[in-house]
Amino acid sequence: MSKKNTIDQEMIRELAELLKETELSEIEVEQDDLRIRIARYAAPRSVEVAAPVAAPAAVASQPAAASAAAPATDESHPGAVTSPMVGTAYHSPAPGADPFVKIGDTVKAGQTVMIVEAMKTMNQIAADRSGTVTRILVEDSQPVEYGEPLLIIE
Repeated sequence: MSKKNTIDQEMIRELAELLKETELSEIEVEQDDLRIRIARYAAPRSVEVAAPVAAPAAVASQPAAASAAAPATDESHPGAVTSPMVGTAYHSPAPGADPFVKIGDTVKAGQTVMIVEAMKTMNQIAADRSGTVTRILVEDSQPVEYGEPLLIIE
């Protein structure tokens, strides 16, 4: 085997270490006829973000009790299951298959309720609490944003 056709494993190790040190997700190097691309995909992390709180408007005709009884938004609902990443939400494990959950279904904490596809990877979204699915907030195959509520469990 000629030197031209061998892969420099030390170079690969150094590039992988560089990815780790710089917290990059991928790096590509081209040298002569050799091109090396190294990529790493970290597991999605769950990060809690406090929803912004709007200052109450001073309206004399609206009693304070009425504003306190206003329903919570989907984002701040304690039973909201949110997307941990940007991607495409799917209700079922495969096209044409039965959905993971329907409105009225009882779910257990840890049960898969949806899939969010990101970068050709199917990420199972699990219920973080037990209860009943009261609302499904996204359509099947709908693009979703990080932190967007997918469904409500009460």
